[in-house]
Amino acid sequence: MTSTNTRIAVLVGSLRADSVNRKIAEILRDEAPEGVTLDIVDGLDQVPFYNEDIDGENAPAAAAALRERVATADRVLAVTPEYNGTMPAVLNNAIDWLSRPYGAGAVVGKPFGVIGATPTPYGGKWAHGDTARSAGIAGAFVVEDVTVSQSAVDVDPTTDPEVRAKLLSALNTLVEAAPAVSAA
Repeated sequence: MTSTNTRIAVLVGSLRADSVNRKIAEILRDEAPEGVTLDIVDGLDQVPFYNEDIDGENAPAAAAALRERVATADRVLAVTPEYNGTMPAVLNNAIDWLSRPYGAGAVVGKPFGVIGATPTPYGGKWAHGDTARSAGIAGAFVVEDVTVSQSAVDVDPTTDPEVRAKLLSALNTLVEAAPAVSAA
């Protein structure tokens, strides 16, 4: 495990108070290795849909706060379900805001992982793939080995020891990932 303090901004793709994915984020926050802090970024529902007309120096306060929290993090972890075969709109919108300004957004060069659970046989793999692709296009360094797409059909991902072990392993992999180095 890394010897320095590592701060991970966590973007939860579900707004539901009793969300399994929020519970997963909270479990990882509470069980994070020593020296690792998970900061669950609340308020994604307060960030307006991205619109270049309202961006810039006077960007909405919720968007500016999102950017600041992610910019000051060492890594980013999306914990998300799957809605209609893709990522939830709230997560997509957050990535849109974090991708601007182009080439210098808050996620540029940061190790980025995607995990989560959904009550389908596929466990959210399409949403996780779409999230990873979008974050990569936004400039994040997507850590491929940090993907846990867990079906919540036959198992409770918050209590099953094998699932929890996979989630903690994914977290450790994200912590150990080296940030991307800019070629500039």
